[in-house]
Amino acid sequence: MSEALLLSMIQKLKFCPLISEDQSYEDEDLICDLVYLSQRMTDVKKEMSEIVDIVRDKKLEEGRSLNFLVSDLVDAAEDVFHLVKKWETCDRNYDSIYEWIGEIKKRMLKLGDDESNMRSISENVEDDKYVVGLDEDLEMLIRTRIIGGAGYNSWAGKTMFRERIIGRKGDPKTCGTGKTTLAREIYNHPTVIQYFDRRAWVQDPHNLHTSSLLENMDNRSLQAMLCQHLRGKRYLIVLDNVPKKIYFASFLEALPKNFNGKLLLTSYTMHINIHVDDENVHQMKPLDSDQSWQLFLKTINHGNKLTGGHKFPMSLQPMGKQMLRKCDGLPLAIKEVGKQLVEKKVSGKSEWAQLLESVDFGSVLKLLESFYHKLDPKLESCFMCMAFFKQKITLRKEKLTEIWVAGGVVSRYDCESYLDDLINESVIDVKDKSTEYRMNALLHMLSIQKAEEKLGFEILRNNNGNNRPSESPRQHCVIICSRDKFSYSTDQDKYLVSLFFHGGGYFDTTPSYWKRFELLDILDLEDFGLKIFPETIGRLMELRYLGLRNNYIQELPGSLGCLKKLEVLEMAQNFMVEVPDIIWEMDSLLHLYMSDVICRKPLKVGALQNLKTLTYISVDNWTYELSGLTMLTRLEKLGIEELDGNSDVSKLFVSLADLKNLKHLILRGYRFRSMPCLDELRILQSVRTLKLDGCLARLPRSFPPNIVSLTLVNSYLDEDPMPLLGKLCCLEYLKLRNAYTGQQMVILVGGFPELEVLYIEELWNLRNVQVAESGMIWLTKLLIYDCPYLDTLQEAIGSFSFLNELKMVTTKSIAANIRNSDLISKIRTMNINP
Repeated sequence: MSEALLLSMIQKLKFCPLISEDQSYEDEDLICDLVYLSQRMTDVKKEMSEIVDIVRDKKLEEGRSLNFLVSDLVDAAEDVFHLVKKWETCDRNYDSIYEWIGEIKKRMLKLGDDESNMRSISENVEDDKYVVGLDEDLEMLIRTRIIGGAGYNSWAGKTMFRERIIGRKGDPKTCGTGKTTLAREIYNHPTVIQYFDRRAWVQDPHNLHTSSLLENMDNRSLQAMLCQHLRGKRYLIVLDNVPKKIYFASFLEALPKNFNGKLLLTSYTMHINIHVDDENVHQMKPLDSDQSWQLFLKTINHGNKLTGGHKFPMSLQPMGKQMLRKCDGLPLAIKEVGKQLVEKKVSGKSEWAQLLESVDFGSVLKLLESFYHKLDPKLESCFMCMAFFKQKITLRKEKLTEIWVAGGVVSRYDCESYLDDLINESVIDVKDKSTEYRMNALLHMLSIQKAEEKLGFEILRNNNGNNRPSESPRQHCVIICSRDKFSYSTDQDKYLVSLFFHGGGYFDTTPSYWKRFELLDILDLEDFGLKIFPETIGRLMELRYLGLRNNYIQELPGSLGCLKKLEVLEMAQNFMVEVPDIIWEMDSLLHLYMSDVICRKPLKVGALQNLKTLTYISVDNWTYELSGLTMLTRLEKLGIEELDGNSDVSKLFVSLADLKNLKHLILRGYRFRSMPCLDELRILQSVRTLKLDGCLARLPRSFPPNIVSLTLVNSYLDEDPMPLLGKLCCLEYLKLRNAYTGQQMVILVGGFPELEVLYIEELWNLRNVQVAESGMIWLTKLLIYDCPYLDTLQEAIGSFSFLNELKMVTTKSIAANIRNSDLISKIRTMNINP
């Protein structure tokens, strides 16, 4: 029966109308689409033909599991048939279906061999005997999404998308707290039980046939029954631990088309096959210091295993918390450490102290191995590259992606998608600023371990040359320097392609030291405390990335001009560094970062035809070189500094208007002087993001017409900026830091029609924000820091219908008033700290 169904479907695909031999096609785009569709159809037919052979070999035609898999396969093939028939060429649709067909094929191969093993995996439930830190998540999710969101048809955002899916993304930082435990708390909560007419928990979404009564039903019959059973009812379905590649189209279509149901998913990653708006994804947070300590005590005291003098002495609490800092809020690590200590035979305080000092995190890394193996294979190299950076630091988007490119890990055009994937796979967390990221400390340790195994990576410490030589040539190296005299020697350096210096202190090398790095692509000395940069740097002819940010370098060597392959030169935050007339010689430069530089001759940046990023260059230097700036046709981001009342901004803006690819512009004032009138900003048609950093006598009368992001820093405006800024019809992000000295802000009727994020900081005198009807109607995120007199905020918050996130640092009394306000009951994420 199964074989017959598959053969019938293959035959149907063969006769799908696609390209007619009797018809000629002149449209090249149409021809490309047809070729694409034809190739995808061929791929699907090939996979299904191979599956037919598997069915024959297995001789399990009447097996229950096989019948379900065949039914899933036929459904997926039907979707391909209809997509091709409509000539839909969306890569995402085909890729997800094709991956799902591949998954079905793998499961068929396993049938009969390790079916019991598959069941054991699906039945594995997280250990929830001792859990902390879930109360706030539980209350918020029930209030704002499970109950509060039901029946709404527009809460998902301005697209008015009627979403029934609530994603719950787990990650290694929440292992064991856990995502399944929180989902069970929601599922069994009295309010939820009372509210929903139907509830269902699916532990293994590989297969939605969860009852023996359904054994003889195929997928289509099951879908029809599901729809009938749920129609007109309020229902909650939990799909726990959803596999990454599962194809959900047929299941979602079976759900009744009403707004009384909720589908709650738990997973380690985001799924391209399931559309969930970001605001409906709840990412669990690592534990804070107090929660970590509570979980540690619960773990070691569980089951009264420790009695009398064997109990953990509270006098060692500071030492214990210090040890837990290495866990970085990771519940899995905290529990593992606790279990490790319980297994030891401890008789007194001194032994506890010795154990705390000798805790082995190797077993934790073994537990995290499963996370690494679940990564998309294309992300493995990116994950291992995280080993190059210091632990627990904030990473800038530019540095992360540029090192990937320089190291040949990712192509320049794929950086954005890889970065998004790392976030979705929970490898890195996004900080408050969307361009800053952080990695969990234990995941960082795992990245080091994997890089040592697979990338030829090694960490060396400057300990007077006593490093143990590697067994095989290394390609990537981190040198950690102490305050001792720099002493490091090896004959393996000629193989290095990337070299990172961490630490700081005494750094004095002979010219011959740099001769050995002839293959080096990446050299990074950020935050190293470097004062003198050697002339012999010009010998590194293969160098593509040079990181000198935040040092004490007083002068760059002239030999830098010899680096003909250099693509990134990062030398910002070296105060008053002298730059010789060499920049124009490095014609491969794509990104040039500098600030407060001294140039005895104007920098001839116009010669850099490939340049995409230039921050910062003085306004005088820029206007001096106007004749050559027409060559900067690829420039996308530009920072201009040292603007004051004497600056010729008319000439500046005319030159900028000719840069058709310029999307990001930063204008910075000259120390404590006022910036000039900026009314002519309106002629910059291509600019999308604008930052003005410096004192303004008043706001510009107009802005670039297509601006979506605006940041005002240290503007010291006396007049309320909101009435004018509210007229910017495309603005989505607004940040005001020390930008306004007044006491009141007024959002006019219909003001800020597209604004989604408002960030206000250091508005020391602000006391009141008034929001008129339909003002900031689409605001979803509000961040407020250091506005100590803003005590009427809750009234303004009540007018923001779609506000999902509120973060605030304020006084204790204001924090208490806002927390107690009924107006904030629908906000999903709140972090209000005094």
